[in-house]
Amino acid sequence: MANERPVIKAEARTEFGKGAARRLRREWKIPGVIYGSNTEPIHFAAGLLEIQTLLRYHGVNAVLELEIDGQQHLTMVKHVDQNVLTLDVDHIDLLSIKRGEKVEVEVPVTIEGEPAPGMMYLQDADVVMIEADVLNIPEEIVVSIEGAENGTVITAADLTMPEGSTLVADEETVIVSISEPEVDTELEEAAEAAEEGGADAGAESVDEGESSSDNEE
Repeated sequence: MANERPVIKAEARTEFGKGAARRLRREWKIPGVIYGSNTEPIHFAAGLLEIQTLLRYHGVNAVLELEIDGQQHLTMVKHVDQNVLTLDVDHIDLLSIKRGEKVEVEVPVTIEGEPAPGMMYLQDADVVMIEADVLNIPEEIVVSIEGAENGTVITAADLTMPEGSTLVADEETVIVSISEPEVDTELEEAAEAAEEGGADAGAESVDEGESSSDNEE
């Protein structure tokens, strides 16, 4: 995780509803709210491009300082609503946090390496829930499948937790499994039949051609 926390300037929001949200988006801004156990909800509007840049480079668990009317709020991205057509951010929820606080977050799981020759892998879980220091949330958890044989199953309990983090997810949660590629017998039989049919058709064409030649003679 990057050591520098981004600072985004925003403005207090007093208008609500779909009409107000549409007006903000026409100005390339999006509505958002800060909430948490240590603060009353704070409604704000922030620049769309700044928020999308934040998510692109700092991830879905980004920690940032949101500055509203000269006051900075230490926050973490909690939820993002995206437009289903444009994929632009429509709304963002931020969680008010304190330094030294631990939070539960879902962290992406990244697979590295290749299984044993001829094997394939299926990633059953893309994210895993952990608890971490709010200012030291890992960007990802890496699991190696290098040389893994048929039947290998890696669960959450097998993951190596980053320093300062603990597993919250069920230890038996399957992360990735290794197996031999399944053979579609019906497809293979159809392919073989097609090949045989093609060969027979070719042979018949040759026979017909020879008969025609004989007749001409």
